[in-house]
Amino acid sequence: MTGPAVTRVLVADDQTVVREGIVMLLGLLPGIEVVGAAADGEEAVALVARHRPDVVLMDLRMPRCDGVEATRRIRAGYPGTEVVVLTTYADDESLFPALRAGARGYLTKDAGGEEIARAIADVRSGAAGLSPQVQLRLLERLSGEAAAGTTGTAGVAGAAGPVPSGEPAAGPVAVPPDGLTAREAEVLGLIAEGLSNTEIARRLYVSPATVKTHINNLFAKTGVRDRAQAVAYAFRHGITGSPQ
Repeated sequence: MTGPAVTRVLVADDQTVVREGIVMLLGLLPGIEVVGAAADGEEAVALVARHRPDVVLMDLRMPRCDGVEATRRIRAGYPGTEVVVLTTYADDESLFPALRAGARGYLTKDAGGEEIARAIADVRSGAAGLSPQVQLRLLERLSGEAAAGTTGTAGVAGAAGPVPSGEPAAGPVAVPPDGLTAREAEVLGLIAEGLSNTEIARRLYVSPATVKTHINNLFAKTGVRDRAQAVAYAFRHGITGSPQ
């Protein structure tokens, strides 16, 4: 009989005390095995080649090779390894280049063990592991571009995936695009509000399994791969959630 699946994690951070602290924290979390620790991006790429971890927790500002370039190289050479950025910085100049390079999660270093574990689990399952603050910043950026009448394809589309061309919708759409049902559009809008599957289920008075089915269907219809791309799609089409 096999035991529960273990997620193999590599830590990359140039500050020794921070790196060792993260390794120690991860060692206390169930279902996570730390397979290596790197002091810069070059070492991170080399250790990924050697150990093939499931997830890399990646700092951004490191010597020799920074986290953005290391993320780009890891995602290009080892697509089975996901990257979650763990950094002090949540400004646009740090956030969007990291997402465009292929990071599927983004946390700031004030994140606790539970939030880190959740982000690791999310990216392993194919979702995006974004902290609430980062998700809010992404929504603000997309919302601001929609209000300004810009597409944002150069900045946000690369971060959250491709978004359809055309003018942004001014408000909630009467007929959902791409064959979405009204309920699927409603679920999509709630994803864009930052709600989890459990919270969406509560809001709509349905089971989490039903929510998951709607999400699988809407992902297939819209061509998005994860929640970050779903957020971009929702804002591009003016799709909002249900009233409370």
